[in-house]
Amino acid sequence: MKIMNRRNAVLGWFVWEIGKRAAKRKAKKAVPRIDTDAKRPNKPALVAALAALGAMLMFWRKKSSDPPPEA
Repeated sequence: MKIMNRRNAVLGWFVWEIGKRAAKRKAKKAVPRIDTDAKRPNKPALVAALAALGAMLMFWRKKSSDPPPEA
C-alpha cells in the first residue's frame, strides 16, 4: 500500500489551504486596531511599536560596534 497517492496529496493540499486561511484570520484578529474615536493606534499597538524600535536600535548599535574579524 502506497502512502503517497493522489487522494492523500489532494487531501493534504486541501487541509493546508484551509489551515492557511484560518491562520491568516487568527493573525488579523490578534493585531491591534486603530481606535476609531481617537483616530490613533491604541496603547498596546504603541507599546509594541516602541518595543520593536528599541530592539532594532539595540541590534543596529551592537552590529556597528563589533570590531571587524581578523584574518
